[in-house]
Amino acid sequence: MNQLPVIIMVLLLVAAAIVPIIRIRYLDSLRGFVMVIMTGAVVLALLNIQEVYTAGESTIIFGGYTSKIGIAFYISQLGSLFALFILLLSWVIVLYSLQDMEHHIPKNKFASYYTLVFLMLFSMIGMVFTHDMFNMYVFMEILSLTSAAIISIKDKKENILASFRYLLLNTIGSLSVLFGIALLYMVSGYLNMGELYQIMPTLIEFYPLNLLLAIGFMFMGLGIKSAMFPLHVWLPDAHSTAPSPSSALLSGIVVKIYIFTVLKLMVFVFGIDVIASLQVDVALQVLAVIGMIMGSVFAIGQRDIKRMLAYSSVAQIGYIFLGLSLLTTAGVAASMFHVITHGIIKSALFLSAGAIIYKTDIRDLKQFNGMGYTMPFTMAVFSVAALGLVGIPGINGFMSKVYLSLAIVDHGQPWLLAAILISSYLNAVYYLPIIINSFLRNDAKTQPNMILEKLPKVMRMSMIILLVLMIATGFYPQLFMNFIEQAVVFLGI
Repeated sequence: MNQLPVIIMVLLLVAAAIVPIIRIRYLDSLRGFVMVIMTGAVVLALLNIQEVYTAGESTIIFGGYTSKIGIAFYISQLGSLFALFILLLSWVIVLYSLQDMEHHIPKNKFASYYTLVFLMLFSMIGMVFTHDMFNMYVFMEILSLTSAAIISIKDKKENILASFRYLLLNTIGSLSVLFGIALLYMVSGYLNMGELYQIMPTLIEFYPLNLLLAIGFMFMGLGIKSAMFPLHVWLPDAHSTAPSPSSALLSGIVVKIYIFTVLKLMVFVFGIDVIASLQVDVALQVLAVIGMIMGSVFAIGQRDIKRMLAYSSVAQIGYIFLGLSLLTTAGVAASMFHVITHGIIKSALFLSAGAIIYKTDIRDLKQFNGMGYTMPFTMAVFSVAALGLVGIPGINGFMSKVYLSLAIVDHGQPWLLAAILISSYLNAVYYLPIIINSFLRNDAKTQPNMILEKLPKVMRMSMIILLVLMIATGFYPQLFMNFIEQAVVFLGI
């Protein structure tokens, strides 16, 4: 039996307990320990992928109970790929944070920060593999608390206020999900996802209203947590005030785990036929299209670089939900590919913005004139990532939009391409002026020559890795897409 996902979670949980023991005077040892644990988790995730593809998907029932009442994990191909994505991208962000966090918090808080990061990763891996509704909710709550904590760790007024708002709205989302679970349990008596799926035809026949309400409450709660428009109001403050590595974790990974949970509920609990019969896909599609456009509209009006990136995430989340709403193999595959590409791109954008703040403390976009001469490497990474979201060929964001467009045409809804075109145009409206002003509006008197900026090696290395990934998957999207398509086929959509 494949126990590797459990071993990954135990490793992260034990690491979270050990980190506070390491004294602050051994800061280099703390950094080394953190990266050893992160590397170990990535290696185990790779071994898990190999095991799933060779031995097949499997189910773990803990404690020797039956699946009806026991805690269950389902080790699927798509779940294993998503877990690897979480850990790989987290590895890059954590590497960057080893130096950047000194700019945000005192050294005596480093242990607390990495404890929270390990607990966050523990909960996300748990949400990926859990196959029962109760533990899905438990892991969700752990993730909400740790996410709020990495926002407020700076101990500034704006951080605490943003963290409180995040907790308040995410608590509403959690209660909404919990109420939906209660409605399902009331009519079925089950919490196991597989058991619920088996009796779903009976439930839709005898309890259609309960089922509709359960889906509505659960999807609304997850919509709040994933910052789906118009339930996104917590996101701009949370992502803009958090330390830059925390912003990258929140935007690149955390909101995606809730979208993955929506997919799990659609496939493993309710079933595609039930979702379509209740027209849930139509509601998702409408909200996705509105979010794609309005997120970009709000981004245009921002002056703070991190708030602009936060609103941009709202638009990109719309792309992901649009793919899911198609309820087709191609649509779900395109959606999951966009999860990965957006995670890479948005992490590159937040880490680039973090490097600018680290060196200059500049956040106002009006002060970016000539930034390409002052910080050419950082602005080069930022520009490639921004052009990827606009949809320039050669960058993975372009291929993501191509796959989504093909899925839309294949589904027979070509008018949805207009939403992609409008959103891409709006992306260009707020990203291209930043690039142009940075490289073409230089003050020759104050900065006559382009000089490569000095950044800590770990920060530079993290941005280089993301830059290579953006270009590599732009030219060779099959690196990810072949595995994603195969994994989605196994879902039986």
